[in-house]
Amino acid sequence: MMFTLTEVASLNDIQPTYRILKPWWDVFMDYLGLVMLMLAIFAMTMQITKDQVACLPCLEEPGEATGAKTNSFPQQTTQAAASSAATEAPVVSSIPLVTKDLPDEAVHEIHVTHQHTSVAEKYANQPQPTGVKTNLDYQQYIFINQICYHVALPWYSKYFPYLTLIHTLVLMVSSNFWFKYPKTSSKIEHFVSILGRCFESPWTTKALSETACEDSEENKQRLTGTSSAPKQVSLEGKDEGTNVNSSTPMLGVKFSADKPIAEVPSSMTILDKKDGEQAKALFEKVRKFRAHVEDSDFIYKLYVAQTIVKTVKFILILSYTSTFFAKINFKHDCEPDIKQLTGYKKFFCTHNMAFMLNKLLISYMALILIYGMACVYSLFWVFRRPLKEYSFEKVREESSFSDIPDVKNDFAFLLHMVDQYDQLYSKRFGVFLSEVSENKLREISLNHEWTFEKLRQLVTRNAQDQQELHLFMLSGLPNAVFDLTDLEVLKLELIPEVRFSAKVSQMTSLQELHLCHCPAKVEQTGFAFLRDHLRCLHVKFTDVAEIPTWVYLLRSLRELNLIGNLSSENNKMIGLESMRDLRHLKTLCLKSNLTKMPTNITELSPHLIKLVVHNDGTKLMVLNSLKKMTNLIELELHSCELERIPHAIFSLTNLQELDLKSNNIRTIEEIISFQHLKRLTCLKLWHNKIITIPSSIGQVKSLESLHVSHNKLETLPPALFTLPKLRYLDVGHNSITVLPPDVGLLHNLQHLAINSNKLEVLPKPLFRCTKLKVLCLGNNALTAMPEALGQLVQLTQLELKGNCLDRLPAQLGNCRLLRKNGLVVEDHLFDALPVEVKESISQENNAPFTSGL
Repeated sequence: MMFTLTEVASLNDIQPTYRILKPWWDVFMDYLGLVMLMLAIFAMTMQITKDQVACLPCLEEPGEATGAKTNSFPQQTTQAAASSAATEAPVVSSIPLVTKDLPDEAVHEIHVTHQHTSVAEKYANQPQPTGVKTNLDYQQYIFINQICYHVALPWYSKYFPYLTLIHTLVLMVSSNFWFKYPKTSSKIEHFVSILGRCFESPWTTKALSETACEDSEENKQRLTGTSSAPKQVSLEGKDEGTNVNSSTPMLGVKFSADKPIAEVPSSMTILDKKDGEQAKALFEKVRKFRAHVEDSDFIYKLYVAQTIVKTVKFILILSYTSTFFAKINFKHDCEPDIKQLTGYKKFFCTHNMAFMLNKLLISYMALILIYGMACVYSLFWVFRRPLKEYSFEKVREESSFSDIPDVKNDFAFLLHMVDQYDQLYSKRFGVFLSEVSENKLREISLNHEWTFEKLRQLVTRNAQDQQELHLFMLSGLPNAVFDLTDLEVLKLELIPEVRFSAKVSQMTSLQELHLCHCPAKVEQTGFAFLRDHLRCLHVKFTDVAEIPTWVYLLRSLRELNLIGNLSSENNKMIGLESMRDLRHLKTLCLKSNLTKMPTNITELSPHLIKLVVHNDGTKLMVLNSLKKMTNLIELELHSCELERIPHAIFSLTNLQELDLKSNNIRTIEEIISFQHLKRLTCLKLWHNKIITIPSSIGQVKSLESLHVSHNKLETLPPALFTLPKLRYLDVGHNSITVLPPDVGLLHNLQHLAINSNKLEVLPKPLFRCTKLKVLCLGNNALTAMPEALGQLVQLTQLELKGNCLDRLPAQLGNCRLLRKNGLVVEDHLFDALPVEVKESISQENNAPFTSGL
């Protein structure tokens, strides 16, 4: 089976796009490989069609023919020729023959014999040949030539073309093996595809054009002398805590107030939406490819290995080929063991291809030598400098993208290979490694999508009747947000890059800001505005590093909410020592997992009036720092796994409201110490495990509101009903079976919740509490409602659902402020009421009363 040159040369072929990864020496070696391939095929063709030897026997004694004569075709031909010659030139003898008396057969024989004798005499008189007679026929010569071709010729003369072909194919495969090996070809194909798209992306052209415009503008200012100071720009991610001056620390990007970061023609800021989406996809592909390729140096090692293989192959070929060069001769002596067949022991042979093989071998050795020099240079280049590190320093100097990172391992090696083809590729590729470039693209696309009209439609009114805008999972903060001058509340959630520019100063109504998992950066002018105008800030984070450092410098801030991981190991990192600058902070809310109160929080004590700690089930063990916060009015300690009321609380003489919800409190014997807190009006001990309320509760005379729902209470102490100012009492969701008659002593009681207990009967003194507005009795075991219920004329909400009632008293109609939406009862009980009572309860809230008010 024969192969065409095109088919064999395809082993050296690669995808056209891969050529950007082939330096000049690889290309040169590919062409050398093609020339060697053509030489090998030419030599094979000549050998197959022309190669042979011609042999003659060597006589032991000159002139003596010892060959074994065979009855062969050449001898028969000679005899026939002699007979023909004798026939054509007969010689008639002049000797008279007496043939009269002989028979006819005898006369004929005599004539024939006479003619033959005349021919022999004629040839005997001619001169004899002087050559060596061998007595070998044609078949014997063919046989001897074939035997001597295999015996006398050296093996290199016979197999040189085939070896040349094999060596060339091995070199071709070795040269491009890294393009076709499965573990590397996929990465290379992906890299070349991304590189080509980055090179042709309109965003690359736009980014480099902006850089050129910036450079020309700077040069113009330098020549005209209009710029006396260098442009003040610090890139993102660098010097985040650097101060512009002593009073205005900045985080993230920092810009000069009198010059924007990039001034480009308006035509250059327009990017087609499709091109923008493709560019954003390219940024993501480059990021993933870099993370995938930088972890390994397999491509680099494979290229080095194949280069070493080619070099070793070159040395091997050159070393053994040179030894056989002298053995390709035209003349050869052959001594095959065929004397019994031919009669000769030794033959003298000539090789007709010897001269041509010599010339081809010289050419092949010259090509191999040149190929080897290219291999040696390739090795020198590979080991001359570290190819597993690539620096974009030059690109950073020439462009505005000084944040382009250096790369390593296979990613670096591929970029080094591309530089040997054209350095412009890596320069354009670097644009897609820059976060600044990506942020620019994101900002352009974002501003095109989120226009002022679209944002205006999303503005709503919240419960406090404030204009509120909630943006969720955007790529950044649209510039059009800063044009919403009437906006009061701005909520940003899951936005990876938030930057407040100087335009934020236009939002003169902005008072409340929510940053939910949004690392935010602010410019100098924007920070000055937020520092003087922002009143409420909510920051929700996963890691403490997400909290912007400028948060602790907002001196006009009234309320700060920090929601995230603030464990004791990170207390020193949250910048609480800087809270001394929050001079007007009144409310601090920490929803985290603290094990102790930060000691530096006491610096807020002169002005902090409300402290909220929601600890998400983590036990808060150290509360000593609370003692110094004597100006606290409200204190909430939720889910802190407290087992008793902390003693530090009893030092807060100005405390008015204490909320210890969702802890593990079982006993409240310390409640007597609350008598020293003369201003305490609200005590919330709900969602705990309290079994009893001590009688000392009666000593807290200032108490107006008591929440002890969702506990394990079974009885209520009589002292509880001696609190003269108690207006709100919630004991729902317990196991109380009897409501003491002393409840009637609470003449100021307005709200009583005793739902979800085990009450069977209501005491009559309860209905002396004529100021009751809310009465919750649902989910008990009540069987009847007394007629005295009608005495609660100020009742606006009554809950009776979930009991065993068979009817409602008709006196319910005396509760003229009670409406149907405030009456929670089964439908059949409501339907059993008299018609006038139902009409009275079902009328609108604003309907005039006929009597009773």
